[in-house]
Amino acid sequence: MDRITALTTRIGVPALTRRHLLLIAGTVAAAGMTAVAANLRIPLPFSPVPVTGQTMMVLISGAVLGPLAGSLSQVLFIVMGAAGAVPLAGGALTGVTFGYLIGFVIAARIVGAATRRTDSALKVGLAMGLASLTLLLCGSAWLCVSQGLSVGQALSVGLLPFLPGDGLKALAALAFWRAGSGAWRKLSRTAKD
Repeated sequence: MDRITALTTRIGVPALTRRHLLLIAGTVAAAGMTAVAANLRIPLPFSPVPVTGQTMMVLISGAVLGPLAGSLSQVLFIVMGAAGAVPLAGGALTGVTFGYLIGFVIAARIVGAATRRTDSALKVGLAMGLASLTLLLCGSAWLCVSQGLSVGQALSVGLLPFLPGDGLKALAALAFWRAGSGAWRKLSRTAKD
């Protein structure tokens, strides 16, 4: 019996495997990286929403961790932000970026589901594009509600300015996934009991 199994058995969690521990550690790490990416912020004079590096981290978390752990990493990030442990780009949980935060969870799930079904870079890239668009639409919908903007206004300040940058972030996330997916799978396989 290895040390991790012995420890988890001693604390009353015998079914916890090294693979589970790896997923938990990955989930916490992805939430932390999303928080770090929130600090990479560029304000836009024509939009209440800043450009951040978070979108790329959301896509990577879904691609690497899968649909459940990837989306849970974003839920953890939101909880940490609500508790004040990490910064939120919009300031408060229900600030102008709340819709984007909800989009983080959905986007990670979309990408995670795609990477569990296929190894095709084209299909995963399309899923990342769809996930980014979904995230931006969630954010724009919240701008309609919270700022009293029309649909056209919300799209012009909450979606359109972000499309080029999010396209580049999706390409970077895809490249990261392609480079690291084999290593993550190997690590996951060796962590199985």
